[in-house]
Amino acid sequence: MGWLDRVEDQVDALTKARALQEVSRSTEAYGLLEQVLRATRDPHARADALVQRLSALINLGRTAEYTRAIEEASAAVRDLAEPYLHGHLNALAALAAHHQGALDRCVTHLVKAARALGAVEEADRDTAWGWHDLAMAYSYLSFHGYALGAIERARQLGTAAGIPEETFAAPGIRLRNAVALDHTGDSDGCLRVLRDVGGDLGRFVTAGRADRLRPSSLAAYGYAAARRCALGDDIDPVPGLDPARLLGYGADSARARDMRQLGQVCLAIASGRPIEAVTRLDTIQVSAETLGAAEPARLRSMALGRAGDHAAAHRADRLAFRLAAQRHDRLRDVYIDGIAARIDHEEMRREAARFEGEALTDPLTGLPNRRRLERYIAAVVARGERVVIGVCDLDGFKAVNTRHGHHSGDLVLQRVAGVINRVMRRGDFVARYGGDEFVVVLPEAGMTEAAEVARRIDAAVRTEDWESLVPGTPVGVSIGFAEVGAGGPGQRDALGAAFEAADREMLRAKARPRTA
Repeated sequence: MGWLDRVEDQVDALTKARALQEVSRSTEAYGLLEQVLRATRDPHARADALVQRLSALINLGRTAEYTRAIEEASAAVRDLAEPYLHGHLNALAALAAHHQGALDRCVTHLVKAARALGAVEEADRDTAWGWHDLAMAYSYLSFHGYALGAIERARQLGTAAGIPEETFAAPGIRLRNAVALDHTGDSDGCLRVLRDVGGDLGRFVTAGRADRLRPSSLAAYGYAAARRCALGDDIDPVPGLDPARLLGYGADSARARDMRQLGQVCLAIASGRPIEAVTRLDTIQVSAETLGAAEPARLRSMALGRAGDHAAAHRADRLAFRLAAQRHDRLRDVYIDGIAARIDHEEMRREAARFEGEALTDPLTGLPNRRRLERYIAAVVARGERVVIGVCDLDGFKAVNTRHGHHSGDLVLQRVAGVINRVMRRGDFVARYGGDEFVVVLPEAGMTEAAEVARRIDAAVRTEDWESLVPGTPVGVSIGFAEVGAGGPGQRDALGAAFEAADREMLRAKARPRTA
């Protein structure tokens, strides 16, 4: 039995409102939901309408109305023992809090949403949309790994409920990941992700399924293509779906409107009209939350560089980097200074502490930190799963810091983190262990698979353009892998032994002469 099966009034109207929002016609959906609220006395119908109304307001970018809408929806949902409803409301409240700049409240709602949606026993299409909105909230907060996990859950539930795969394509998640890479200096990584996004669109077009894509997804595909063009990448035109046309989709979505305006800037840069691009940036107004506060500054840098004003381009690029770094600082402050103190209820305090331990990342690279790594490995080994651990240590990193300074060293670490992440298999785990040392975990793998992963990491690091980042200072990586023994009473000893063995293998690799 799905959620709407429990609703006894206004079911047709509520279903139609859902369909309207799925095709980015939130203004019409909002009007219909207002009619439902005036007509119904059924608590389930009223709660559903208020949650949907909050979704419509977020889609429309009506920020000033978020707080009241959340309060009204929370009051209606509070006494209903329905985990889907609590989960979806908190996912939407997380999105609203993020757009309002309240990151502490955003994280609190994320915790509640994930717990409630995970407790749904009879998941249906509505639960799938709840996971979709949770994925969006994760993505806007730059928790890209969590976002991909949540959207995959939405896709699985949606497929079981008969929702086409294209509905949850969610290119915006990977688009935000791509531009975040570019904001911190990894333009090559950005391009690789954008090409993957474009490849997905090409696959849907080839299969004749492009017409099933949501308008907001088409707008995201359009921006991904325009951003590639601005970076100087050649794209294969898709008949009838060129970037300019794709950017025109999205109907009344505020986020699609932002991407449309920024996309026009990208196309002006790509077409050799950098002054027009700068002029557009001076006149448009976009939310800092759509693609990050650093995106306009980064586009300004690209336009000024094309115009030949390299000094101004450099200043704009440094501003973009600072804005991106500020985001990491704000997230760190939320975790260190605020979450537990802001949640009074004892049960939620415990839940927030658990979430903090699982989600806390290294602020420089965005990877999981050592504490998260240790918890992850312990959980995998406790389940008795086969697992291989790899230790990756940079070669030449001390010379980078000595010759170019610690800021350049930080850029190298960020670049290496992106490189390793890109070449891992689906389901693999990557963490920054400390200093210039990274650890990778390969679940359900043996040493044969580990050797192939090591080869890919080594090749990817060697082919990076280090000369442009740290001239005259080559950067390499030494890797050692070891398999963890089976779980049991000696689990901790087996884990420690595997770390030591992997570390020894890494040192042997570092001592071996390198071929050119």
